[in-house]
Amino acid sequence: MINLTESAARRVLQLQRESGAEGKLLRLFVSTGGCSGQEYGMSFDEPKDGDHRLESQGIAFLIDSASLEKIDGSSVHFDDGLHGKGFEVRNPRAANTCGCGRSFN
Repeated sequence: MINLTESAARRVLQLQRESGAEGKLLRLFVSTGGCSGQEYGMSFDEPKDGDHRLESQGIAFLIDSASLEKIDGSSVHFDDGLHGKGFEVRNPRAANTCGCGRSFN
């Protein structure tokens, strides 16, 4: 299970409206990259074969099996404060994370 915080859900809805992606779903994914080896990513996308469709805070989102294995149990938060990082994935499976909060191993 992956949870979105209330602030993350509000920001996703705002970005969805602003980008004209109302017919698409949020996609969470993990790719190779970043300063720690693996990098979190988000986009708006159409469902693909093999996707898992999850829901949190009323937001339906997609994730592929390989990414779900790496971030299952995580929460996605959005911080827009003075020193806010934007979206941050709090991943209990990560051995190490970098200072930016966008990559892990």
